[in-house]
Amino acid sequence: MNLRELLGEQKVKANKQRATTNYNGARERFAELGVDADGAVETALSLPISVHCWQADDVRGLEVRAEGADSGGLQATGNYPGAARTGEEIRQDFKQAARLIPGALRFNLHAMYAETGGAAVDRDELVPEHFATWVDWCGEHGWGLDFNPTCFAHSMAAEGLTLTHPQKSVRDFWIRHCIACREVAESIGRKLGDCVCNIWIPDGQKDATVDRASPRRRLVESLDAILQEKLPRVTDTVESKLFGIGLEDYTAGSHEFYLLYAATRGIGICFDMGHYHPTESVADKISATVPFVQPILLHISRGVRWDSDHVPRFNDEVRAVCDEAVRSGALEHIRWATDFFDASINRVAAWVLGVRALRKALLYALLEPWKLAAEAERSGDGAAKLALAELPFGAVWDYACARADVAGGLSWLAEIKRYEAEVLAERS
Repeated sequence: MNLRELLGEQKVKANKQRATTNYNGARERFAELGVDADGAVETALSLPISVHCWQADDVRGLEVRAEGADSGGLQATGNYPGAARTGEEIRQDFKQAARLIPGALRFNLHAMYAETGGAAVDRDELVPEHFATWVDWCGEHGWGLDFNPTCFAHSMAAEGLTLTHPQKSVRDFWIRHCIACREVAESIGRKLGDCVCNIWIPDGQKDATVDRASPRRRLVESLDAILQEKLPRVTDTVESKLFGIGLEDYTAGSHEFYLLYAATRGIGICFDMGHYHPTESVADKISATVPFVQPILLHISRGVRWDSDHVPRFNDEVRAVCDEAVRSGALEHIRWATDFFDASINRVAAWVLGVRALRKALLYALLEPWKLAAEAERSGDGAAKLALAELPFGAVWDYACARADVAGGLSWLAEIKRYEAEVLAERS
């Protein structure tokens, strides 16, 4: 059987009746283990996942830049045809992706996606009106909207420094930008209920840094100035990173720095799965952090050897994060989001693959008979603990997709191929 035949067969087979029939048997098996499969499906579908806009256009943004201004962004590798070129095309592509993703969604926007009507507006002059189309669009579809300052790809970040820059005028520019972004987030929150505003900066040094303390002192002062006003509809978070290209030796906003800053300032922390040592467990950080810092914003990504922002898969790392969120009772303190960009494959498919992988991992974690496993662990029965991980999972996932009126199996890929032929191919 070739791929074309497989997709056709999957499309025929993927229907609600078949999914429900298979699910009924699986539900009984889970009940024997003390697991409420219906409740797991309901919870998994109800947890909002905030999906990043920058997958659609390779992190280019929509800014109208003044003459000579920096136009670079973060590095997205590949040249697959069909990248979005306008805000309307990004919205069109995400609407298509959302049809194939089960469960509640939010949208995650960077400040560089302001729509200013053709005028060049610098980042410290952004106002809520520049994002009104995004807000109205999310409201129409019942999606929440989250927001991020864009502290990169700008002439004032040419040295790789923003909020830690030794020159006060540069720091002040970025402080004004972040304050403006929080005001945008507050406006979003008034219209859509709430808004996560996540601050990440690239600031660091390439090699053999001598003075690590001074930039961090300046970063504390800058963040304190940004967060001075409490905004009731904004959930503030800060995001660390181990290193960046050209900043291999030192990053001012390290994990320890932001964790302690968040704990002492009463704000949230962002854990990006690609921002740590390759062997470091993000899952382990959840139960260690929640007693002291809430909420945790989780950026689900997949680093391959480094922070390469590959599309997440239903793999051990993603499952471990979801497992720990459920086992530690931390779901109410976690905000789920994605952060990856791959220009080497169909960009809409990348969205669908990554977000479905996260949703699937959440459902898998919610179905785990972890109380029985914990009992086995306490009694020293390691074999029973491991055996309890063998779950009749596939039937429940197909049912969850059917419940959400979304294709199960591989049938969604046929819809992506249709969209590529009818829409994305026209862009080249």
